Amino acid sequence: MTWTAEAEGRLREVPFFVRPAVRKRIERLAAEAGLEQIDAGFYEQAKTRFGQT
Repeated sequence: MTWTAEAEGRLREVPFFVRPAVRKRIERLAAEAGLEQIDAGFYEQAKTRFGQT
């Protein structure tokens, strides 16, 4: 799964100790949606879905 630079930047805002779990969860959602790349828009959608704002 590839990430755009902007999406990677937003992921870096997540605390380092939970970042791997967040990455895995977002990648799983993207795969379920049939995506091959995660962009900032999808990242924000996933964040909203997980109850984060």
